[in-house]
Amino acid sequence: MSSVAQMIETIENQMDAETPADAANPEHLRMVEALLFAASEPLDKKALSTSLPEGADIGGLLKSLEEVYQKRGVNLCCVAGKYQFRTASDLAFLLRKEQPEQKRLSKAAIETLAIIAYHQPVTRAEMEDIRGVAMSKGTIDMLMEIGWIKIRGRKRTPGRPVTYGTTEAFLVQFGLESVAHLPGTDELKAAGFLEAVPPSGFDVPNPTEGLTSDEDPYDPNEPAEPDLLTGSANLDEA
Repeated sequence: MSSVAQMIETIENQMDAETPADAANPEHLRMVEALLFAASEPLDKKALSTSLPEGADIGGLLKSLEEVYQKRGVNLCCVAGKYQFRTASDLAFLLRKEQPEQKRLSKAAIETLAIIAYHQPVTRAEMEDIRGVAMSKGTIDMLMEIGWIKIRGRKRTPGRPVTYGTTEAFLVQFGLESVAHLPGTDELKAAGFLEAVPPSGFDVPNPTEGLTSDEDPYDPNEPAEPDLLTGSANLDEA
């Protein structure tokens, strides 16, 4: 065998060894691509596997598609542990249209959402303590109506107050794989939300998605916590 033929054979063998069989299967790639393109909501690996041949390596196929679309006009993104095609972030300006301005979230709602996202699980009393003002129930109701927060449990303390956390819709809206991917100290500094030198002892909270040791599952039949807002003079505006 000639040296050229040997070199070609060696390269082909290396490529076969480095490329997963499923990732190299164009038909499987087309199937995953079609499913993701047609889906109105992000899909997880389990949902994709039900439509693919048995034994298909979903992880390898998704990784291959991520690489294929990495520099395209749309990217394959993982949000809340699920996969979805999204417009490349640097091309988002092309899709903006002049529309009547929609009602924006109030400053109180934005602050409340940030507190819940970073401090979850968190009770209403804890939110008020962090913000320094009593909070209108309408603020939480608005965020729950949008679908970005939810009641997740009850704290094992006197009064059994409910605890709040963010939803999957929140992760999808902000393109986060999980709450662990919320912006950290460096990102918040770069965006101008933190001073270059934060106060001594400051640290970004560590939110949790699962129930904690001092938290019970939420039971809607359990009596609601007392209304602590009656007579308050410092209610924020929803």
